[in-house]
Amino acid sequence: MARPKRNLLATAQETSSPPASLDDNHAIARVRKAEGKNLYLVELPQRTDPLLVELPARFRSQIWIKRGGYVLVDTAAFLDRENKLDGEIVNVVREEKEWRKQSYWPLEFVKKSTYPDDREDETSTVGKMPPSDDSDADIRG
Repeated sequence: MARPKRNLLATAQETSSPPASLDDNHAIARVRKAEGKNLYLVELPQRTDPLLVELPARFRSQIWIKRGGYVLVDTAAFLDRENKLDGEIVNVVREEKEWRKQSYWPLEFVKKSTYPDDREDETSTVGKMPPSDDSDADIRG
């Protein structure tokens, strides 16, 4: 039997807007890989080694997390238990533009340009006529 739609709407409403401030043990992380069984490998901006975090039951089968997306992680959630989990996903970043405006957004997660600028010194030829060839004038003349 499917879950009531009010649960889905409540979860969507909860994840739609960023919090005003973050707790000390909360951090924004980028999802690197889905490990399966609601476990995700995420990277924090300050750390080089990835963390294994769990998606809580309230988000399962309701909010989908894609690789390269962002989540809010509670790193102190599993400190009292001895297991391989390093934290729990507290919130999923859905409206990324709104989250990026917040003061706590990490500078390491700068948005990359869709079109990388390979050469800055090269001038654009968009909207210009092709160069005239002087050899055509010699043949006709």
